[in-house]
Amino acid sequence: MSRSAHPAGPRHADVYPEGHYTAPADDLNALDEKVWARTVRRNEEGVVSVGGIEVTRLAEEFGTPAYLLDEADFRARCRAWADAFGTEADVFYAGKAFLSRAVVRWLKEEGLNLDVCSGGELTTALDAGMPAERIAFHGNNKSTEEIVRAVEAGVGRIVLDSFQEIVRVAHIAHERGRRQRVQIRVTVGVEAHTHEFIATAHEDQKFGIALAGGQAAEAVRRALKLDGIELIGIHSHIGSQIFDMAGFEVSARRVVQLLAEVRDEHGVELPEIDLGGGLGIAYTSEDDPREPHHIAKSLTEIVTRECESANLRTPRISVEPGRAIVGPTAFTLYEVGTVKPLEGLRTYVSVDGGMSDNIRTALYDAEYSVALVSRRSDAEPMLVRVVGKHCESGDILVRDAFLPADTAPGDLLAVPATGAYCRSMASNYNHACRPPVVAVKDGAARVIVRRETEEDLLRLDVG
Repeated sequence: MSRSAHPAGPRHADVYPEGHYTAPADDLNALDEKVWARTVRRNEEGVVSVGGIEVTRLAEEFGTPAYLLDEADFRARCRAWADAFGTEADVFYAGKAFLSRAVVRWLKEEGLNLDVCSGGELTTALDAGMPAERIAFHGNNKSTEEIVRAVEAGVGRIVLDSFQEIVRVAHIAHERGRRQRVQIRVTVGVEAHTHEFIATAHEDQKFGIALAGGQAAEAVRRALKLDGIELIGIHSHIGSQIFDMAGFEVSARRVVQLLAEVRDEHGVELPEIDLGGGLGIAYTSEDDPREPHHIAKSLTEIVTRECESANLRTPRISVEPGRAIVGPTAFTLYEVGTVKPLEGLRTYVSVDGGMSDNIRTALYDAEYSVALVSRRSDAEPMLVRVVGKHCESGDILVRDAFLPADTAPGDLLAVPATGAYCRSMASNYNHACRPPVVAVKDGAARVIVRRETEEDLLRLDVG
């Protein structure tokens, strides 16, 4: 149901009609495997482990809050995407979901390419050893400095997002005696069934060049005339957290129609088509994501069918999963600080993190699951709202969930499926220090992004 908007954020005490809530699980100690990372287990005492290490030990060693990342799961998901699409397609991990030097090395070792969308992401990729030719550079407003760095590094493709950028990239590449491979991002007029702020293929938004009014066709015409760039294909991205393939079918049809127009007008068959990312993951037990091999089969069939209809050679397909790879592989570990029952409403459970380490609930009304992970409990379920410690009524991590009624200060809670966008979008609101990312694998744990300290905050404050 919709909520009333308020400049200060979502109302903190919404009361929903009876029947709104999903009934609590029969066993609050059970862990739904499609929501949690693959090596997550609960032992007889009820303590949860990941990668063979109990969360109580991880909390003692690394503190809370902390992002705990299942490295084996991450690598397995990389391989699943690579195997699903095979050698006839390209898989680019969307670095904006979560990027670090360790992640770049994992991607390189597992055979995936990398999509970046800022100078910082490009620097991280190159510093960690990702070959430049396996990097795609996105962004709706790339600076001249970023384009220069990308061209001089020799990135495999730059995705052009505007008429100005077509000229800008061509000029920079030509000045350096280069011919930069590029794609043109088009908006195809498909609005995915997702939140308004993460639906990205309808015309009224900042990304890409619209098919409507012949704008995309004009962009192609201009790109084909410039010496500094080599146009290799068309890019389309229709949104995020998508489960229904119907949007991709409409998008592919419209992109293929553009390819046919390019062939008929210019005598050129562009060799590549990038369908973007946006495939959904399970944040709750009600979500039902598709496996990579189903996605690959569907997308390949869609593009092949549309190209056959247009009498075109089937172009090489690219996809850009980010959330679909890293999202399920991590969870955030918190310690409970206060438990505040509100008679007739719900119980507020406050933890030692909040919107500074996961802004998505406040920003997108995102839904998450939560579990008591430091012990077993057979207490009755209670309706809770898991909130953070920030000075905002909208500082909500899990809007509505059930936890055991004996949940108490000192307990450890975990919110699964926080691998994507949580650390990437983390902030220092209230001068909070961003949590570490701890990679866990085969009984060993190591920090891959360290916890910020108050000294870090002061170091940036030059007074």
